[in-house]
Amino acid sequence: MDVVTYDDVHVNFTWEEWSLLAPSQKSLYKDVMLETYSNLTAIGCNWEEHNIEEYCQSSRRHGR
Repeated sequence: MDVVTYDDVHVNFTWEEWSLLAPSQKSLYKDVMLETYSNLTAIGCNWEEHNIEEYCQSSRRHGR
């Protein structure tokens, strides 16, 4: 079995792509990513080994 990584489940929108999404699409993205974090945590993903803060900062720059 292959290891699932954050990059396998994360969609990195450009600013232009993100701005084209409707509010409902942005909300769906947020809900799916929160569920993904929960699922990865449930299977034992250790977030201390990942630079989640960097991903969050990137997301905030794009207004996510």
